[in-house]
Amino acid sequence: MSPAGDMPLPLPCPTALQLALMVHPQIIQGGMGVAVSGWRLARAVASLGQLGVVSGTLLPVVLARRLQQGDPDGDLRRAIAAFPFPAIAARVQAGYFRPGGIPDGVSYAAVPMPCAQSSSAFTELTVVANFVEVFLAKENHSGLVGLNLLHKIQFATLPSLYGAMLAGVDYVLMGAGIPRDIPGVLDQFAAGADAELPFDLAPSPSGTVPAAAPRLHFSPRIFVNGEPPLLHRPQFLAIVSSAVLATTLARKSNGVVNGFVVEGELAGGHNAPPRGPLQLNSVGEPIYGPRDVPELEKIRALGLPFWLAGASATPEKLAAALACGAQGVQIGTAFAFCEESGVDTTLKREAIALVRAGRAHVFTDPQASPTGFPFKVFGLTGTLYEPGVYAARERICDLGYLRQAFTKADGTLGYRCAGEPVEAYVRKGGDLADTPGRKCLCNGLLATVGLGQRHGTSQEPALITAGNDVTSLARYLPSGRESYHAADVMAAILASSPEG
Repeated sequence: MSPAGDMPLPLPCPTALQLALMVHPQIIQGGMGVAVSGWRLARAVASLGQLGVVSGTLLPVVLARRLQQGDPDGDLRRAIAAFPFPAIAARVQAGYFRPGGIPDGVSYAAVPMPCAQSSSAFTELTVVANFVEVFLAKENHSGLVGLNLLHKIQFATLPSLYGAMLAGVDYVLMGAGIPRDIPGVLDQFAAGADAELPFDLAPSPSGTVPAAAPRLHFSPRIFVNGEPPLLHRPQFLAIVSSAVLATTLARKSNGVVNGFVVEGELAGGHNAPPRGPLQLNSVGEPIYGPRDVPELEKIRALGLPFWLAGASATPEKLAAALACGAQGVQIGTAFAFCEESGVDTTLKREAIALVRAGRAHVFTDPQASPTGFPFKVFGLTGTLYEPGVYAARERICDLGYLRQAFTKADGTLGYRCAGEPVEAYVRKGGDLADTPGRKCLCNGLLATVGLGQRHGTSQEPALITAGNDVTSLARYLPSGRESYHAADVMAAILASSPEG
């Protein structure tokens, strides 16, 4: 990483007593998609006294493309100016900001791809991007803000966490894997110390095995080129789908797990695969059974706060969660289509029109995600939900956040993704059977928030994810209106709660 040549600014660190007295929220706003849960949505929810969450997925690309759009309101540049190491901030802004924005039809400039030994340019962009998102989400209120990350996106995790902590993030949430090493990373960064994470290796086509377990490393001292600041250690909530995983994390993590979000298969985005051999229903969706129902009594027995997620956006679901010992609920889909969410306005209006017409549909696709996890896709014409749109798109992997590392015959690392061109994936040792139906989540989710890559007169098609509860969005629409706000969701859910 390049030295910054700056002196760090002191940031306040809460005392142990303050942390012990922290009152957890009843409602957690889910960290959805790529920039669907952006800083505007998180700030709106946090300002109303609940936990606003920003999605940390692909934030470096989000910041770079929004700067190339010209940052017309100046919000991004204001946040970058607040970054505590000005030389790094200046490099990032100079690299991507285009006054007035790039012309229509011009492609966005490429950003560095994440890998096991990412470049200094990638590291700086990632730290700054996460700082900017959390800084803006926390601006002008005293509420709580969290960062949501996916364990499957491993190469960006350390700089993402550090950037969010520089901005004073209050919670970190992580799912799509077993994040047992994250609590220790938060402890290390809070103390200004270096941190490491293991990362997964896919099977090698040559059978080569690395001599030592691969590790990712981040040094705050090297990043800031001096003595790093002491930082607030955020609360860590693991997103789980079973009592077994919750128990493992509570007992075997390398630091304190502060609670759990217990997510069922009705939630949007990635779902945990069903336990046992995969079986599909008549329309091709995974079949979940009794073994997939979380054993809440065992989770409750761990003595840690937990929230229930997945079609939980009603006063009755909140009341039921509280009655079974939960702290509250996590809500995603209801917020995903509100005015403050990052979903492109046209897509948002089309989705709400389908809901009003009673034709909204979500498909739990067992093949869409290169991770191999089931992924919920909202059925909207003109998006990657349509087989014809998917077939017409040229397979390309130019962002690389879901790539897997493998060891090549010469002992160096290679990278592959089941969503890349089939020939390339197979040549790198990937299984041909992994490729049918795989969608490029990176490009599709960016297009959903108006940041899709441009290819001359065309651009990447969108891919919208939503939970099963999307069919009920009309309950948040005030009479005579075609849109709603985060405050409408909050009012509807808290109306009959004990603290509403």
